[in-house]
Amino acid sequence: MDSRKRPMEPASSPDKEFQTPQKRVSEVRVWQPDSDFMRWGVGETCQYLRREGLEKWEDIFRAEKITGEGLRYLTDENLEKIGIECLGDRLQILHRVRKLWHIDAEPNKVFNDPIHGHVELHPLLIKIIDTPQFQRLRNIRQLGGTYYVFPGASHNRFEHSLGVGYLAGQLVQALNEKQPELLISRRDILCVQIAGLCHDLGHGPFSHMFDGMFIPKARPGINWKHEAASLKMFDYLVDDNNLRPVMEEHGLVLPEDLEFIKEQIAGPLESSSGQGEKWPYKGRPKDKSFLYEIVANKRNGIDVDKWDYFARDCYHLGIQNNFDYRRFLKFARVCEVDGQKNICTRDKEVGNLYDMFHTRNCLHRRAYQHKVGNIIETMITEAFLKADSHIKIEGSQGKTFTLSTAIDDMVAYTKLTDHVFEQILNSSSKELEEARLILQNIIRRHLYKCLGQTRPDKPLTVTQKAVRSWEAELANSSPQGGSHDVDLQPEDFVVNVIAMDYGMKEKNPINNVRFYCKEDPTRAIKIRKNQVSKLLPEHFAEQLIRVYCKKTDEKTLEAAKKHFVKWCMDKNFSKPQDGDIIAPELTPLKPSWRNNEGEDSDESNSKETSVLVNGLKKAKTHLNFE
Repeated sequence: MDSRKRPMEPASSPDKEFQTPQKRVSEVRVWQPDSDFMRWGVGETCQYLRREGLEKWEDIFRAEKITGEGLRYLTDENLEKIGIECLGDRLQILHRVRKLWHIDAEPNKVFNDPIHGHVELHPLLIKIIDTPQFQRLRNIRQLGGTYYVFPGASHNRFEHSLGVGYLAGQLVQALNEKQPELLISRRDILCVQIAGLCHDLGHGPFSHMFDGMFIPKARPGINWKHEAASLKMFDYLVDDNNLRPVMEEHGLVLPEDLEFIKEQIAGPLESSSGQGEKWPYKGRPKDKSFLYEIVANKRNGIDVDKWDYFARDCYHLGIQNNFDYRRFLKFARVCEVDGQKNICTRDKEVGNLYDMFHTRNCLHRRAYQHKVGNIIETMITEAFLKADSHIKIEGSQGKTFTLSTAIDDMVAYTKLTDHVFEQILNSSSKELEEARLILQNIIRRHLYKCLGQTRPDKPLTVTQKAVRSWEAELANSSPQGGSHDVDLQPEDFVVNVIAMDYGMKEKNPINNVRFYCKEDPTRAIKIRKNQVSKLLPEHFAEQLIRVYCKKTDEKTLEAAKKHFVKWCMDKNFSKPQDGDIIAPELTPLKPSWRNNEGEDSDESNSKETSVLVNGLKKAKTHLNFE
């Protein structure tokens, strides 16, 4: 019996005793085709058939010399013609082939968005979202200081970016389904979605306040915009998270597609001056020019970025949104215009597009340029300027940066968000005392007071030097008989010049939109303003000048308002709306400000009408309604 026993193995160490046997996995090399199937030759097309289990049709495809480009036009009738007789086989082939240009071939992740509902995003987009550089956008409010006026405006750049990435995919896929002849590839769709997702990576604390107010004052020698920072942050995001191999796994071709993504965000990466008629972009050829109009449309401003912030901002501000992007998606179509392919819409939609730009203008007037929101951002900017050199942020290679220099280093810039407000507010540092006091005044609602608003007759060139000279003029614009015991200095005034337009300065953006008719959807046409309505704007841009006073006691404010009215008179600006109330002794002195008494009442209360007697016009009677 003992001979039948298995000999005992030598005792092993405790570590080895409890080791789990390793499972052997044979290495299988997965064939990874060039994701742009339009580049495939016959051999690669046959490789794809084998991969999808359709190898029995390989000889037919090879004999008919069907390339990747031919797959896009393959129909049931074509397959039957080349000898594939069974309907089930033809349907199977068409199903497998169509996977090549449908982005939803891979399982997507679902987000529940309050604006767009349940949003599906591609796995590659999730890889980008789950990075520190993108998650940073959670801590940057979409509307900056507007949140201190509209309590609902607490939404951030993170959710807006998700929305733009989603809408970019919706528009490009709508075009792909309606016009397969555009040859939009899965690569194109992914790149457009990534550009939409990453277009705002470069925003700083309090969004547009940072690049529109703080940086120009902190570093007046540079011309810095958040779009440029978005490109640098995107490069840093890709490299820091080792995403190049992941992008290639999902079919992107590098560096070509990285360049295409960045061109969609900020336009041509190299200056196109001197290139003449040469196509300025490198990421995609001229026959795919329409792809550059989806995320940031430089031609007319109609893009998915606006669609999302219209809907999202209106929702959080409590303002009605009159533009429905879903309707635009239904009518969007690509037509050829002057040798390029542009996104066009139906001719009957021209009125809706004017409504879209009117909505933009209303949002600026009612929310983005709100007089209290603007002065809060001005005060935050002042606090940041005083704190600038005292805030230390560690960047790459252990170097230290300040608030204004962090834009030069993406490691440092990734750490810079709206939280710097609380950092200053809650600090006990003596160096931050002045900045802290300004922010405490914002929290306690001790704000600078608005003296009024006016408009210049002609556009003004706005520079820091010009603004300082206007503040000095305000201090010296003392009306005769004014209060002599109030001493107003230039530093007591704040002048804000606001540019209001339809997105293209003084130009009408609709002049750069092309339309098509139901009768011929391939031909693009232009629709002039006078073909639409006489009630549309005559001008598409204006400047508003707001003046604030830092001193808030009643006596000083009363004197400052008279200084403001006198300054408007001297500069030949428009009469402030409350000018007759705050300075009734001054406004009659300017002839162009005098009302034509009785003119309005004559028009509204008096009518000349014809009296009909037995159906015949007998006489004209002057009716006066008093």
